[in-house]
Amino acid sequence: MILDLLRHGETELGGGFRGSLDDALTEQGWAQMHAAVSEVGPWDQLVSSPLQRCARFAEVLAARLELPLALEPGLQELHFGDWEGRSALDLMQDHEQALGQFWADPYGFTPPGGEPVDAFSTRVLAALERLQLAYAGQRVLLVTHGGVMRLLLARARGLPREQLLQVQVGHGALHRLDVEAGGRLREIC
Repeated sequence: MILDLLRHGETELGGGFRGSLDDALTEQGWAQMHAAVSEVGPWDQLVSSPLQRCARFAEVLAARLELPLALEPGLQELHFGDWEGRSALDLMQDHEQALGQFWADPYGFTPPGGEPVDAFSTRVLAALERLQLAYAGQRVLLVTHGGVMRLLLARARGLPREQLLQVQVGHGALHRLDVEAGGRLREIC
């Protein structure tokens, strides 16, 4: 399966740890996503996180391209618990040490009340396996989140766990992966 990963665009409530918050896209966010897909494709299937910052764009694109769309809850963003809605700058005021621990080893430190990255990884990889079984041999566009993309790109690049958050994925970023049987990932440049 060829999997194009598209990160949602800029959201109305801004950056920071959005996680499971269901923000809408800004006009700029819509433009970022349209620009990202304007020169790529074709796809056989669209899949999206159910959060509106991904799903609304996926619905519009699926209708325009006359493609089937599936929503996949397993590909939602990492839940950041008490940190949701806060920026790193804001967290530096009262959680500087904890934020540093999370940046240094996201698998080893979980934000208070948040989803452990190990559990997030298991959830995302199980969803990816379902996609690979359902759409083997097809080209799929996945509209998702920065954390999901960082996880999959880090695996495709063979990066150590500690480097997960060093993978750069901007708003409207598009990356292509070859997903082989058994879940092996290879980035296609």
